[in-house]
Amino acid sequence: MEWSQVLDKVLRDDVLIPVIIAGSVVLIVLFRSVVSMVSSVARERTRREIAAYIAEGSMTPEQGERLMKAGKNENS
Repeated sequence: MEWSQVLDKVLRDDVLIPVIIAGSVVLIVLFRSVVSMVSSVARERTRREIAAYIAEGSMTPEQGERLMKAGKNENS
């Protein structure tokens, strides 16, 4: 089946709305997954930096603990 036939079938057989809805759902899921991965990477990078500051002695463990708790969200 050629693309022109597929497009013709989509436009004529009342499947345009379901195709748009399905595509939107897929895009939303992909977007949320990427956002979640980026925030996880950033959180882990911050934890590593705080651990490095504690290891070199420029920050106390108590200060590091307060910094990690300060950014926590109630929902996560």
